Amino acid sequence: MFGGLIGLLIGGLIVAVFTDTTFAEFIQKFYSLDISEGIGVFLVAIGSFILSLAILIPIHELGHLICGLMSGYKFVSYRIFNFTLLKENGKFRIKNFAVAGTGGQCLLTPPELPIEKIPTGLYNLGGILANILLLLIALPFSLLPLNPFVAEGLWIFILTDVVIILLNGIPMQAGGVGNDGYNIRLLKKNLLSKQGIVNQLRANALIQNGVRPKDMPEQLFLLPEHINYKNPLEVSVPLMHASRLIDRLEYDEALEEIEALYAHKDEIMPLYVKEIACELAFLYLRTGKTEKADNILDKDIRTYINTYRKMMSSKERLLIAIKLFLDKDQSKANELYEQFKSRADKYLLQGEVKSDLAIIEDMLK
Repeated sequence: MFGGLIGLLIGGLIVAVFTDTTFAEFIQKFYSLDISEGIGVFLVAIGSFILSLAILIPIHELGHLICGLMSGYKFVSYRIFNFTLLKENGKFRIKNFAVAGTGGQCLLTPPELPIEKIPTGLYNLGGILANILLLLIALPFSLLPLNPFVAEGLWIFILTDVVIILLNGIPMQAGGVGNDGYNIRLLKKNLLSKQGIVNQLRANALIQNGVRPKDMPEQLFLLPEHINYKNPLEVSVPLMHASRLIDRLEYDEALEEIEALYAHKDEIMPLYVKEIACELAFLYLRTGKTEKADNILDKDIRTYINTYRKMMSSKERLLIAIKLFLDKDQSKANELYEQFKSRADKYLLQGEVKSDLAIIEDMLK
């Protein structure tokens, strides 16, 4: 309602400046509107905004896809909201998957080139270019004599597109996650960040096709000497390394690395902090430090676990560990394991599923 009031005032000022109608006349005309027209204006506004997002987000991700393929990248997955099209062992499939704070995501795997020669600019810029192209197509239609409701819908589409272009194009971070503009600038000048995103993309392609972290090439997990913990692309490197140690059942070494990361939780982006906390709780449970695990597993982390357990198999692994080592409930742990096995094929990252199943079976023994 507050936003509507601000919009009304801005609209009145624009009308007063660019037309012969005064601000007072604009307000008077607004009050003289038929109630059905007012409801129509409101419904068209809401509907146009929802439709705009349904068009603009897929086109944005399609821009990343096209520009990535033009840069020599290979297709891995294309996600809009919770629906993901992926290529799994040479075949296309659709699965349900989501990432907090994102409406879509296009993941490709980089070309096999030396790190300094791998192109990243066009891949990251592709979404913005696609939205600018749509804007240039839509603007000429605004000059036509359209039905008022059609004109309203068109202008909402145009303004939504402008907002998406600005939110992705102006370098910024939201919750620690860099937008396209931020990543373009960062990857251009920071070789460690570039190595981090390249390794993530390559590992993602492998894990989606059923390869476990312990079976991936060693060079994907090389640790740097120094890390900027405020940079999520750099933090991903030790986080990936720790996940490989967990897959190898090397829990003491993994715990040492995860504790070192958790010590910097005030610097690390919130989503990664939750992931680190989950792995820390699991490692505390597996190394007999149940009291420390209980302290980590607060209401916020437990809510996070239950929210993502159907999308991330590592959360099922943690839930079973909680039942086994914290609640001492072997029967419930076995039940959760059987439920997890029955839907294992529905998860997106099959390499992670294989890893978690092996770890759970080792725990249940």
